[in-house]
Amino acid sequence: MSDIVSNINRDFVTRLAYEGKRIDGRKFDEFRSISIENGLITSAEGSARVKLGKTDVIAGIKITAGEPFPDTPNSGILTTNAELLPMASPSFESGPPSPESIELARVVDRGIRESNMIDTKALCITPGQKVYVIFVDIHVIDYDGNLFDAASMAAVSALSNTVVPASNYDAGEDFKLPVVEVPVSVTAVKIGDNIMVDPCLDEESIADARLTVTTDSKGSVRAMQKGLAGSFTQEEVENIINTSLLLGQKNRKVIEGD
Repeated sequence: MSDIVSNINRDFVTRLAYEGKRIDGRKFDEFRSISIENGLITSAEGSARVKLGKTDVIAGIKITAGEPFPDTPNSGILTTNAELLPMASPSFESGPPSPESIELARVVDRGIRESNMIDTKALCITPGQKVYVIFVDIHVIDYDGNLFDAASMAAVSALSNTVVPASNYDAGEDFKLPVVEVPVSVTAVKIGDNIMVDPCLDEESIADARLTVTTDSKGSVRAMQKGLAGSFTQEEVENIINTSLLLGQKNRKVIEGD
């Protein structure tokens, strides 16, 4: 019965796409509603909850002091982890990190890192000996498609309101995390010959290909991640990039609270 329902749903969503429509009435280049709540975890150095439609993600930031990497002795360290809680979806299971959670963490981490969002050199305590280590923990509360963009917005929002606990390490007064850029990811999927951004779960589950593009405020592409077995033409990739730049500027204003 589940296979029959799945096939019926696939045919329905595909037919709508062929007609230029989406299951929830949005345009192909339209995001679902976005709401962001900052500072909800008092025990964290920074936190944010993002609701993208019915997808619900929380990001928390913890900062400790540790040894720098040998090749970057004067720079702080960023590490990102994602957890897909079983209560968020029947397809999520408890246990070791799944390939999906690892990919999610890597895509979010790459967008932050490659955009140079944080001035990591300002996180050096003692050159070559001690730096601040930033842990970004992402928890998926409810899954209804497009975790990449929801998780990215949650992580970026949480980092943007993070305070470095310098006084805990006798390194002076606490200070705001030096954020110098606000990266925004935009994920698009291909269903048949149609490209649509911010896929809901029904769209994501039948998509042929997926592309996530992270851009910065200067209009530069900083990271890209291709997913699923299908392919995009060069023209489709160029169109997705242009759409990501436009929507990135719009969503950036939401993240910054403008």
